[in-house]
Amino acid sequence: MDEKEKQLLADCLRHKADAQRQLYERYKVQMYRLCLRYAGNSAEAEDLLQEGFIRVFSDLHQFRGEGALGGWIRQVVLRTALQYLRKRMKEAPMVSEDLIPDSLAMATFPDEDWDARQIVHLLQQLPEGYRTVFNLFVIEEYSHKEIADMLQISESTSKTQLFKAKAHLRRHLEKASVN
Repeated sequence: MDEKEKQLLADCLRHKADAQRQLYERYKVQMYRLCLRYAGNSAEAEDLLQEGFIRVFSDLHQFRGEGALGGWIRQVVLRTALQYLRKRMKEAPMVSEDLIPDSLAMATFPDEDWDARQIVHLLQQLPEGYRTVFNLFVIEEYSHKEIADMLQISESTSKTQLFKAKAHLRRHLEKASVN
């Protein structure tokens, strides 16, 4: 961490609004993109971002300076999003574990160029459980055991949700390539 970032951190810990605004501005785009991957829409992502930064500022005293501040902020925002999703999953459990036909699961992705906005929109169309496990496994690179612990589900449920997420994405990509 360079001297400028150390000073910014110290000022944030003193609850200086200017410093907090600077920290927020520095990381808001990255963290919004993270929230957007877990949220069902942009309004939900904005709520997650706001809640995440509230926690960042209330827990900032826990940052030990071991590693990058941005990485620590990312973990706080990710935990915030996962807590929100765990709460929602208890209210509406994950999709059942019916098996998808092998022919559908093995379908190939079309050879089209997709921009980031289209991919995020596609991810947002996934059922919440699929989307969460897909993001944690594929993008965040957590193991199924870690995902199971985080989401308080079984490893087999994590694997099934990932399998179904991939099949769901393939179906949507194939539809898009036909149109």
